Amino acid sequence: MNSAWFVTLGAMLVIYALLDGFDLGIGTVHLFLARSDGERRALLAVIGPFWFGYEVWLIASGGAMLAAFPNLYADSFSGFYLVLTVVLWMLIGRGTAIEFRNRVVDPLWRAFWDFVFSIASIVLALFFGAAFANVFRGVPIDSNGEFSGTFAYAFNPYALNVGFLSVFLLAMHGMAYAAIRLHPSALRERALKLCKWLLAGVVPLTISAAVAGLFQRPDVLLNFTRMPILMVVPTIGLLGFILLISAVNRRDASGIVIGTSLTIAGLMGSAGVSLYPHLLPVINASTGGLTIYNAAVSQRSLTTALSADLFAITLVIVFTILEHRVFRDKIIVTELEADH
Repeated sequence: MNSAWFVTLGAMLVIYALLDGFDLGIGTVHLFLARSDGERRALLAVIGPFWFGYEVWLIASGGAMLAAFPNLYADSFSGFYLVLTVVLWMLIGRGTAIEFRNRVVDPLWRAFWDFVFSIASIVLALFFGAAFANVFRGVPIDSNGEFSGTFAYAFNPYALNVGFLSVFLLAMHGMAYAAIRLHPSALRERALKLCKWLLAGVVPLTISAAVAGLFQRPDVLLNFTRMPILMVVPTIGLLGFILLISAVNRRDASGIVIGTSLTIAGLMGSAGVSLYPHLLPVINASTGGLTIYNAAVSQRSLTTALSADLFAITLVIVFTILEHRVFRDKIIVTELEADH
């Protein structure tokens, strides 16, 4: 049951990264890609009906962590309190910008919320990537099981590498998704062109993050050697990376989204396989860190919570599919030029 929860929580985080990655990616380049108010409104229309539904996965992941691994929840939120406070404010700022931007027909008002939307998206992508790297690398926890690091620790060189990779990769993820949702237009063409420029950053950052990851923890390959079948996970990421490069050169928006999705899933999945059974490894020798065993509630509670979680996940998946079917029409930029 502990392992089932490990896989479930990991899958929820991957789904969140893939879905909300569309919003974060579009927000990251929102100010630089769109050249008019109509184009900015078109980009917001691409994600407008979906962004709040995507964030359900983040909230659900936090709730699942609390239900199954309360010690992990406590150490993570107390240790990275300042970082998570910034993340919370950025989430609030991004949502507020999306909802408030078009409430007032004033260029200054809209410019302010466009700025908030972009900055919040960039910071979130960077912080999420850095947090992911720190969990993989390990954090300093003392003998009492309490976090003993600093705010600056969260932005070590490896964390920054993965953080900037997150910014570039999600930006490409979002741009390709925008190209799929937009009718043929100058904005769509610039989105596809930008993917090629972003690829120039994604390739070296991905390679450097993967190579550096091999040296971050001495047991990084242990689970792969014990169960070679698990090599399918990084293989998925590698195939996605190759497909991504090919799709960018072919200007294939759907291929780019598939490539970025497989790359993200492969990277996150490979890290999860390497970590197992650890949830929050440590970099000091004073404690063994948190695992799926010492951080979990009782088996009975795990079983009950998993049943409820899987039922809720099913409902969210059905809702997401229906939502995309209802709002499947492509966005026409010219229809949004006039103020309402």
